Amino acid sequence: MQRNELTRRYIFFTGSVLVNAFSIAVITKALLGTSPISSVPFVLSLATPPTMGQFTIYMNLLFIVLEMLIIGRDETQRRHYELLAQVPVTLVFGFFIDVSLQWLLPWLNPQPYVLKILTLLVGCCILGLGVSMEVKANVAMVTGEYLVNVISKAVHREFGITKVVFDVSLVVIACILSLLFLGRIEGVREGTVAAALLVGPISHVIYPHLHVFDSLLLIGRPTAATAERAGHGHVVITIAREFGSGGHLLGAMLAEKLGIPFYDKTLISMAAEDSNLSEHYIEDNEQRMTANTLLNIVLRDYGAPIDKSLNPADAVFVAQSRVIRRIAGEGPCVILGRLADHVLGDYPSESIIRVFCHTDKDDALRRCVNDYGRDPQTAADEIEQTNRSRAAHYQYYTGRKWGDPHGYDISLNIGSMGIETACNLVERMYRYKLNKE
Repeated sequence: MQRNELTRRYIFFTGSVLVNAFSIAVITKALLGTSPISSVPFVLSLATPPTMGQFTIYMNLLFIVLEMLIIGRDETQRRHYELLAQVPVTLVFGFFIDVSLQWLLPWLNPQPYVLKILTLLVGCCILGLGVSMEVKANVAMVTGEYLVNVISKAVHREFGITKVVFDVSLVVIACILSLLFLGRIEGVREGTVAAALLVGPISHVIYPHLHVFDSLLLIGRPTAATAERAGHGHVVITIAREFGSGGHLLGAMLAEKLGIPFYDKTLISMAAEDSNLSEHYIEDNEQRMTANTLLNIVLRDYGAPIDKSLNPADAVFVAQSRVIRRIAGEGPCVILGRLADHVLGDYPSESIIRVFCHTDKDDALRRCVNDYGRDPQTAADEIEQTNRSRAAHYQYYTGRKWGDPHGYDISLNIGSMGIETACNLVERMYRYKLNKE
């Protein structure tokens, strides 16, 4: 990453920290309980002279010490830059909480319960924006998220589960301190639960709209390395497809006709070889989504880019993404699935063809039974379930709608035109782009 881009990203990240601090103040002013990460500082500020922002600084500095103890001396030396970078972030975060409470929001004192709920929801939306900005900046993690990341890796548990346990622990500690110092529970109410459950889904909705900052952060433009890899006479074809649409057959036919490599399930073994993951692990966690969609959204790590804190599905996505970018840079090829169209999103338009294959239900059912050997009694349910899983997987990682024609160069109804016609169309596009090069 070039210095100019890094500077822009750190400025944007600083903005996210200020937004997060302001949102904590708004949530606190709703008087329905504060967020889990701020519950302990809030209670202590009610019982002792230091402010909520000051206690936030103390607590986060303690978190940094805990991080060093957990990862050990050698790892602390290796990560000293990451650890030290949290100190100014912590100072800014705590300071701006006090600025927001004492200088920017002294007028905000909602009395009717409806207004308190509205204030809480506004605070959660602002916090969702701040978290989304933090992820967009992609340069650092706030201290609380970093500690959860360290703990989850130390105990070999998913980030989402660890985050829930961590937040619950803070809330329990806040309740105990409140009873000890105040004789009653303060700072932990319905707003605490709402903040814990709503911020993740809100940031999930907001994040895709932050693409308006891509030009500011220099994201998505063809880099020199990308141009060198993708701009010298070769074109990559990515194929996304509905289950039973014939996308796999199309990919194999195209590769054979054009005389270029075809990557489908071979990506599993390549990703395993390229990472510390086994083929069995990758196959089990490909397109893996929690059965409960709400739970899946709540447990998602929204506080950091997926390459900084990985659950199993994220680890597989990152491993396969690295392989996809490598093979796309080596020469022309056809890549089936694995969100390749998104992974190669920064490739110049003249160097990639993004294909989406779909078909009607009857054609998909016939192909599944006759070509794939599926049970006729269960094939229809399998088609629906697989397509739902692929759509959720795509939305989860890209923030976009799977199958939206605006995201592809060509959308093919193979049921109405047949594999050979579809192959000829993509071949013509391929040769046109190749000659254009």
